[in-house]
Amino acid sequence: MAKKITKSNSKYTEDWLPIKDIKNGMIEVDEGPILGKRIVTGVRIEPKNIFIADQETQDRTIYEMRNFYNQMDYEFWLVVCDRPVDINLYRSQLELLYQDAPTAAIRKMVLQDINKCDQFTGPFYNAVDTEFYLLFKESAKSMEVIQKRIHNMISGLARAGLVSRQLTDDDVRVLLDSFFNDSQRTEFGTVMSNV
Repeated sequence: MAKKITKSNSKYTEDWLPIKDIKNGMIEVDEGPILGKRIVTGVRIEPKNIFIADQETQDRTIYEMRNFYNQMDYEFWLVVCDRPVDINLYRSQLELLYQDAPTAAIRKMVLQDINKCDQFTGPFYNAVDTEFYLLFKESAKSMEVIQKRIHNMISGLARAGLVSRQLTDDDVRVLLDSFFNDSQRTEFGTVMSNV
């Protein structure tokens, strides 16, 4: 028997994705009658430029990361996304500092920072904050396994000298907005939990 294909007329991605809920830093998805409800979650990793460290630290970090990845015996995704940053607030704070600077030397340094901010504004420049996520998918019935994996991820990344934490609901929404809404934060059509 041929499977009937239905076409969605919705203009919102949220209307045809299998996302059912976002809570506790986890995306609940419904993958149909065979796989059932599953959870997508993971950790957010703080960026760190290891290449400004000495060679021994670089080698140790790479070695520990290799061990960390080799110990993961399940499917995972390393996701990197750029999140637009509005530097106007930072520039405004610099202007206040400039006005309150006690010496001409400090005023000059603050003015240099203001000029550098101006280089990153305008229609051709976008200031971004790069964010790193390590995600996995597991059955919604396996909360103990999910928590153990998150703990192991945080510990393994710490051994490599990287700081990470469990995802929050805001992190999950940033990820979804990054992939489906061109990094524009949306409030309409957002998946909300039933309260």
